[in-house]
Amino acid sequence: MEEKILLVDDEEGIRKVLGISLMDLGYQVFTANNGKEALAVFRQHSPPIVLTDIKMPVMDGIDLLQQIKAESPDTEVIMLTGHGDMDLAIKCLKLEATDFITKPINDDVLDIALKRANDRISMRTQLRAYTENLENLVREQTARLMKTERLAAVGQAVEGLSSALRGIAGDLDAGINCFNELPCFVAIHNRRQEIIAINPLYRERLGDHVGQASGAAYPPESMETSPVKETFASGTGIRRRVTVVYADGTRGPVMVHTAPIRDSQGDVELVVEIGADIGEVRRLQERLQATQQRYQQLFDEAPCYITVQAPDMTIQAANRRFQEDFDLAIETSCHKIYKDRDETCPDCPVAKTFADGGSHQCEMEVTSKRGETYRVLIQTAPIRDLDGKITHVMEMSTNITRTRRLEDQLASLGLMIGSVSHGIKGLLTGLDGGMYLLDSGFKKVNQEQIREGWDIVRFMVGRIRDMVLDILYYAKEKDLKWETVDVLGFAEEVLNTVGPKIKGQDITLTHRFDPAIGRFEVDAGIVRSALTNIIENAVEACRSDRSGRPHEICFEVTQDAGYVYLNVSDNGIGMDEATRANVFTPFFSSKGERGTGLGLFISNRILSQHGGGISLQSKPDTGSRFSIKIPKKASVTDPLHQTT
Repeated sequence: MEEKILLVDDEEGIRKVLGISLMDLGYQVFTANNGKEALAVFRQHSPPIVLTDIKMPVMDGIDLLQQIKAESPDTEVIMLTGHGDMDLAIKCLKLEATDFITKPINDDVLDIALKRANDRISMRTQLRAYTENLENLVREQTARLMKTERLAAVGQAVEGLSSALRGIAGDLDAGINCFNELPCFVAIHNRRQEIIAINPLYRERLGDHVGQASGAAYPPESMETSPVKETFASGTGIRRRVTVVYADGTRGPVMVHTAPIRDSQGDVELVVEIGADIGEVRRLQERLQATQQRYQQLFDEAPCYITVQAPDMTIQAANRRFQEDFDLAIETSCHKIYKDRDETCPDCPVAKTFADGGSHQCEMEVTSKRGETYRVLIQTAPIRDLDGKITHVMEMSTNITRTRRLEDQLASLGLMIGSVSHGIKGLLTGLDGGMYLLDSGFKKVNQEQIREGWDIVRFMVGRIRDMVLDILYYAKEKDLKWETVDVLGFAEEVLNTVGPKIKGQDITLTHRFDPAIGRFEVDAGIVRSALTNIIENAVEACRSDRSGRPHEICFEVTQDAGYVYLNVSDNGIGMDEATRANVFTPFFSSKGERGTGLGLFISNRILSQHGGGISLQSKPDTGSRFSIKIPKKASVTDPLHQTT
């Protein structure tokens, strides 16, 4: 692998010639024409050797040397100088430059300087390796010494125990009572290798072997090699793992320690045998592990977000549900993860729990790692140590986004029912008036009255139809029926639909169509309905204007590379800021009883399904302009679309 080297000089000729020489020497060469550019290259590639000119624009070689040494003291920097720069070269050596080379550069001098730099790098590498080996050796020797000290301490403890037992050897009952509370098996053996005393746990678990041979608790095949027999023979304590036979006939592993008790002449008079039930320890460990796994499973499978936070608000643990939805880095604060905040949230329930030890609740919005906004209900609980001090706080957060959404939908549904009921009441009143005129006209055979009544009935039936369609569109998002449609033909159909409705309204309907527009993929029926609704709103805006000026509605069709634009402009009453802000909100209407407040909301949703949308410009007493944007190709936002 080639060694990296960075060459910095503001003269392109020097960079080119010297770069070739360095590549011939086997280096991978990076170049820069000033210190600032060189610093960026150095940070990206980390070359171990840097050759730099002293005098350069932007950042000179001395500043570059100081910056590199500050960031990477082990980097070797060779300075390139002119004959008149010796004072600067000496200054560079004081700043820990490796060497300096005067221009014009001699290949032999360059080779010597590079060799000196590589020797320094090699020496540092060897020294670092030697230091690491020395540290490992010290670590191993320290561990060995600590182990020796522990064994010595154990030996001293056993010797102390032997000395204590020697004093009570003449009173076995008093001696064995010292071990009654120990959670291990204790037996005392005499020179005839008989068991002369045992503690209660030994009697309960292994049986009453007092008066029997020292190996009575061992399987027959192990009696001859019992640790007690070896201790009497050698006079030293034994530590060994053995198998014992319990009182119920089962067998199990025990770690046995023996200690000799000597008489006044120094001969072994008694042997104390202490056995720890390894099987019991293992069973306890297994139970502990099973309990930990059970609680970890409960922790992970809980249907909410659970975190454990330290007093500095950093997360120490989090369950699986939290890690699935949030970008967790252990020991990152929850306010950073939830809201990308650098400070604790106002009224933080975790902070309150640390302060007063109580459980606290709050509701807030948080952002997931996918950028989704969730509404969560948070509750906290303190975690205390044995002294009752709060060490951590557990935060449980339930995602109630769907619940709040359902509440909003129910509220909208209630608003819709009220709005629709009020609207139906007005329509029924209008139908009653129309039917009254019809009945009266039939009785009087008054054709004009019959015609007037029928016009009212027909108008009200149309209003009822529009209302029902709006409600159906609001209640369920319609699956689009995609088809390829000629844009000009589509626009002409819209004109033919709305033209008769405008006729006689003292409103001029104009249009400007781009003749070069070809075809686009849409659900023509519902887009036509949306566009018709917008033009009808424009008609209503012109009719409501009492300024007396001539009114005009302009229907314009344009395009760009990917979209078709259907623009509807009017010079009607226009909208104030509050109306503009709510015009696409469901059940908002400026028409009073004449509107359901769903038309523009549904139109916008229809166009959103197509991958487009509606933009609005409007001023009071000036007019409005709706710009409808639809992709020429069917949008993938509707997964069910099929182009025909």
